[in-house]
Amino acid sequence: MVVLGVDTSLRSTGYGVLETNGNRHRALDYGNIPNGPKASVSECLSAIHAKIAGLIEAWRPDVLSVEKVIYGKNANTMMVLGEARGAVIVAGAEAKLPIYEYEPRRVKMSVCGNGMAEKGQVQRMVKTLLALPEVPQNDAADALALAICHAHSKTLLSVGGGSLV
Repeated sequence: MVVLGVDTSLRSTGYGVLETNGNRHRALDYGNIPNGPKASVSECLSAIHAKIAGLIEAWRPDVLSVEKVIYGKNANTMMVLGEARGAVIVAGAEAKLPIYEYEPRRVKMSVCGNGMAEKGQVQRMVKTLLALPEVPQNDAADALALAICHAHSKTLLSVGGGSLV
């Protein structure tokens, strides 16, 4: 199975393409989609959508795994995050991919064994689990962690392992 994990944000959306065979995982591609500080929201959303659509076309994933929206104090930030998630979800929906979302704590628990793990811990565990040559950039690490979480949860989906968007 090939899983595309995406950690959305307007200025630096992380992505990770993971090939999984049960307990063995291999990173096929990972990185981030940078959008400069002067780019308009619409330019950023267009770039995110285009890159995710291109990754879907190139890697033909079986599923898309995204981070579930968490509640925040800043409504504007939450709205922009929702728009970025929407660009990703539309790309997946256009390709007719099943799309699953996972809460950040669940992802951290799946990768680190601790739902309160810090970003650096997630980065180091992703590096170790996937035998990467170096620690991935934090958005890419989060995206790969989302893909790993789905791979670990695929047999548990019927009992709350993740929710279909």
